[in-house]
Amino acid sequence: MLDHAPRVVIIGRPNVGKSTLFNRLVGRKLALVDDQPGVTRDRREGEASLHGLEFTIIDTAGLEEADPNSLAGRMRAQTEAAVATADLTLFMIDARAGVTPLDAHFATLLHGLGQPVVLIANKAEGKAGAAGALEAYELGFGEPLAVSAEHGEGMADLHEAIIAALPEGAGEHAEDEADKPIRLAVIGRPNAGKSTLINRMIGQERLLTGPEAGITRDSIAVDWTWRDHHFRVYDTAGMRRRAKVVEKLEKMAVGDGLRAIRFAEVVILVLDATMPFDKQDLHIASLVESEGRALIIALNKWDLIEEPQAVLKELRIEVERLLPQIRGVALVPVSGLGGKGIDKMMVKAIETYEVWNRRISTAKLNRWLSGVVEHHPPPAVSGRRIKLRYLTQAKARPPSFVAFCSRPEALPTAWQRYLLNALRDDFKLPGVPLRLMLRKGENPFEGRKRKRS
Repeated sequence: MLDHAPRVVIIGRPNVGKSTLFNRLVGRKLALVDDQPGVTRDRREGEASLHGLEFTIIDTAGLEEADPNSLAGRMRAQTEAAVATADLTLFMIDARAGVTPLDAHFATLLHGLGQPVVLIANKAEGKAGAAGALEAYELGFGEPLAVSAEHGEGMADLHEAIIAALPEGAGEHAEDEADKPIRLAVIGRPNAGKSTLINRMIGQERLLTGPEAGITRDSIAVDWTWRDHHFRVYDTAGMRRRAKVVEKLEKMAVGDGLRAIRFAEVVILVLDATMPFDKQDLHIASLVESEGRALIIALNKWDLIEEPQAVLKELRIEVERLLPQIRGVALVPVSGLGGKGIDKMMVKAIETYEVWNRRISTAKLNRWLSGVVEHHPPPAVSGRRIKLRYLTQAKARPPSFVAFCSRPEALPTAWQRYLLNALRDDFKLPGVPLRLMLRKGENPFEGRKRKRS
């Protein structure tokens, strides 16, 4: 346990977005930000707050190789001094530029210090940053956090990573871990009955409802306790197809709903049971999966269904076909108007949340991998067999795995899907997104001793 507020330093080469993240964490524009590299020269400190976590954040000059007596060299010395006195280092790279030789050089220096490091791949919004974020894994700090400091994306994941890296309880003044509410977003098309369902869940007419579509505009947060479990429930605006969203206010409301998905831990997708699995429903489910959130599907207005058992059986087959990337997602019939099915829905929400947080030991994974490869080995590509050497879980929330093999670029997508489906079935991981990253080489942790402060 630290006897002071945690000190967290942001480092990285020039112009990767350190000051932008600093400003976001302190909640105001203390540091100058510009497209021109090298704007920050001195260390700058501020009091940061991130979802109840309080700490001192330190912005630094961009790391550059330079003569110790030059201005750039003195700036680098200031940065190194900040790292030496910090409890945690946030090492930032530019996801759009990928890993540069300078990034790799400073990663080696950080490994030598043996202090806790969280790797951040900034500017990861959109497709342009996806490849660079994955490439950052080779720096050896585990799963890179894909964030956008400018747009505030990935802040919930950053919060969890900082908590995991600091000593237990450090900086947490707002809420005890056991009392932290599970963040639950309720989403869906307009008029699916989201607000009515939430009102029935919490037992009061907290949210405005009516027959008109689109009443909810802001993402409204409601604190609620169900069977000793604490939740923060977010009602969101109905999401129509992008082509139909023309008004500026509606665009802002939909954007607010997307932020609620990114911030949530469990997402309840509310479908109108009388006309389920519209193309937009599938699009929303895919958004939840791509954001890596736990998902359950609530079939609302179930009291209007005439043959419930037959319809439910048919819908379960349909959801497995339409959403193979989140196989096993819970499908729960509910009635927001009558209150039926809510307890079962919440039981599934808690079960799915626990799966989303699940960790599997490396020893178990590699014993399992040996059996899988023996039973169904990867195919030979261009006459050469691909060898899978090692499997580890990089992180939870959602469960993310890294496989090290001889030729990652040649491993067929179909075999990767087979591996993920086998992981899902054998380790009981239904209804949550799974991530698999491939890297070349042997066990990367063999022989490496890392000191922890």
